[in-house]
Amino acid sequence: MKLEKAVQYILEKKGAKESYPFDMETKVFKVGGKMFALASVHEADRESLNLKSIPEVSERLRQTHEEIIPGYHMNKRHWNTVYIDGNLTDEFIFELIDISYELVFEKLSGIQREAVLREDE
Repeated sequence: MKLEKAVQYILEKKGAKESYPFDMETKVFKVGGKMFALASVHEADRESLNLKSIPEVSERLRQTHEEIIPGYHMNKRHWNTVYIDGNLTDEFIFELIDISYELVFEKLSGIQREAVLREDE
């Protein structure tokens, strides 16, 4: 998968907003003002996403997929860095994005969730 395809999928999420708080190469994606994904290119031009995950699931993912490591510059218990230029299928990467989005969306207050759901109406 190419980073552009992942970014396009992320931006299709209800209420997803893109920003550049760190530098012009690192894209941060938020829903309701809370980050759920970060897209960047690492050394050796490896494209990656940082995605939120359930801690127990994160451990299993890291053990079974060499493309998934503890979140780079993130809370390593709750975030994974996912290299998308390897053997992971597009569908699997989309599923990881969905999980990250849902974990963050569910933690928003009721008012914030309603505001997100009303966007684009």
